[in-house]
Amino acid sequence: MASQREGDYLIHFLLVPLMSQSHLIPFVDLAKLLAGRGHTATILLTPRNAIRFLPSVAAKESLADSNSKIQFLVLPFPGKEAGLPDGCENMDSLPSPDFISKFFDASNLLQGPLEDWLDAADPRPDCLICDICLPWTADLGLRFNLPRIVFHGISCFTLLCSHKLKKLKVMGKLPQAADNTEPFQVPDLPDEISFTMAQMPELQLSADKKDGGVLDRFKAAEMTADGVIVNTFEELESGYVKGYRGVVKRLWCIGPVSICNTNGVGIHRGNESSIDESLCLEWLDSRSPGSVLYVCFGSICRHILATQLIELAIGLESSGCSFIWVIKKDPEVYSRELESWLREEKYEERVAGRGLIIKGWAPQVLILSHHAVGGFMSHCGWNSTLEGAAAGVPMITWPMFAEQFYNEKLVVQVNQTGVVVGVERCMTWGKEEEIGVLVRRDAVKLAIERLMGGRGEGEERRRKAREMAELAKRAVEDGGSSYKNMSLMIHHVRTLLNGIDRSGR
Repeated sequence: MASQREGDYLIHFLLVPLMSQSHLIPFVDLAKLLAGRGHTATILLTPRNAIRFLPSVAAKESLADSNSKIQFLVLPFPGKEAGLPDGCENMDSLPSPDFISKFFDASNLLQGPLEDWLDAADPRPDCLICDICLPWTADLGLRFNLPRIVFHGISCFTLLCSHKLKKLKVMGKLPQAADNTEPFQVPDLPDEISFTMAQMPELQLSADKKDGGVLDRFKAAEMTADGVIVNTFEELESGYVKGYRGVVKRLWCIGPVSICNTNGVGIHRGNESSIDESLCLEWLDSRSPGSVLYVCFGSICRHILATQLIELAIGLESSGCSFIWVIKKDPEVYSRELESWLREEKYEERVAGRGLIIKGWAPQVLILSHHAVGGFMSHCGWNSTLEGAAAGVPMITWPMFAEQFYNEKLVVQVNQTGVVVGVERCMTWGKEEEIGVLVRRDAVKLAIERLMGGRGEGEERRRKAREMAELAKRAVEDGGSSYKNMSLMIHHVRTLLNGIDRSGR
């Protein structure tokens, strides 16, 4: 076991994430938080992912003391063995949805090399913190007699809703038509929450015969874990945290983990920015407080039709609002068509002076924390949703798939810190052309005017967003709810370790 400090054991945690940007980012932030407590965090990465994330934990002045506590275990990604194209080590790099199952096959093949490493490790890590999407890590915990904590990078709202919907499905009480637009209520929640089947991610509600029992394996690994940590904070969704505590053995909310990056360290979060940060800040400094709308749909933006992005562009322009719009570069999907339109229409010239377009990656945490930013148009991925909440920025919600429609409900209906743009059905990767444009320019303009508009409803929304940011900040400070939960998790792991016979290790 690790050394002692003030009578407490320092723990060596092995972090095992799914190789997907939205999963890796909070795992790296979690490592920083553990290192800040004096513990060692070893993160499993593959070669290409290590290159992407090394800068975010490289030696920086404010992390000088903790960086030595963060280590990387780099193992080859068995993509070729699973039938993936060369270089596909991150889910975001998959060329089509046809490769998703093979990507998970490759992720499962990491079990053998990781077992070999653990066999040889001396000293061996003390505790596993594992991605919910890697249920085979349960075998590692059993074989090596290690405490195992499951990490969720989604909200307790999503977890509890999914749990209730699973029960409805088992009882046969869900609407049958996948494109059904009639709302149905999720029972036994703190608020009256309704969805339509058209908004429901296929993976969440697919029959076992279609998903091969994958979701059941995820759930079994969660239920047999020694505890569950969630990247959220109790004040954001208190009723749903309480509800999900009744489902799992132990639950600790430790977020927002992204707050460890607000001092400028690690703002790239796995990718180099495509704009000089000083130029970005200079542009923002020239704007009035709360006047800029930040528009970013994360890594999934490359799956949006160019025709949809053109509708967005025209809506942004017609709103008259100052904005920063992040456009991902992906010439294989939409960039060429969109770039051609931007060039032919002289769009950047038309919005010059009030619109800044970033082509590639943007320092999102840095931008959201700037006083000029007064709104965030987002796909409602949980990392982005939390970053917006932590920055006190109200949102325009534009969910697409996965858990994003759940997050929209939490933001707009429960916390009342956002407005909807009006997406009525989920997008299916690979069927973008079939689905077509989901949001028209007039809807974009209307949502911007509602969010960024003056008094009354808009001001109340901004007030609630500012209050939420203050609660997020307090949660991670010494004595706050997330800080205490991290301490409780560490204490529980110490208790487990004290009861384990370590002589054979």
